[in-house]
Amino acid sequence: MLEKIHTRFSESIQMQIASAELLPTALSQAAQRIVDCLLRGNKVIICGHSRSYANAELLASHLLHRYDFDRPSFAATLLQFNGVFASSLAQDNEISHIYKKQLQAIQREGDLFIAFSPNGDEEAVVSALNFANIENLDVIAFIGHNNDHVRSLLDESDLEIAIPSENEMRIIEGHQFCVNLLCELIDHLLFPKTQ
Repeated sequence: MLEKIHTRFSESIQMQIASAELLPTALSQAAQRIVDCLLRGNKVIICGHSRSYANAELLASHLLHRYDFDRPSFAATLLQFNGVFASSLAQDNEISHIYKKQLQAIQREGDLFIAFSPNGDEEAVVSALNFANIENLDVIAFIGHNNDHVRSLLDESDLEIAIPSENEMRIIEGHQFCVNLLCELIDHLLFPKTQ
């Protein structure tokens, strides 16, 4: 048992070290894109599925409420997976379109779409990414480094934040760290004297 605990800590530390080498430019660019989107008067639309829904929800919460200090709310929307809407789609065998339908209804030119897809097998997220691609929405994709499926859906102008791990739990853990860091960077860009 203790060996397993040490192994998991070691995996996490190695993933963080590798991420520190690979992700600073992407995170800096992502923060700037979010800030540019907000300053244009557009909104950030976020989705994640299954275990990654929590990271999507965390990002939306940080943007809507606050991260480290009190500030105005930012225009952010979390695509939902709950209630009658999800039940209706499941009954009609269309659950894979749950995020696409919401994105289709609320997106406007200039909005930014952020998707969490560690493995690329999250059909509902992939469907929304396909729609975002068709509509030429800017996309930031939080993925694992072997997620070629989602990577193939991104345009050259889109950003990926790819955690250097094959373990889904380490990828999700890395995404959570990146969400917090991203929100710190956004606050710093918009309110530099507060820091």
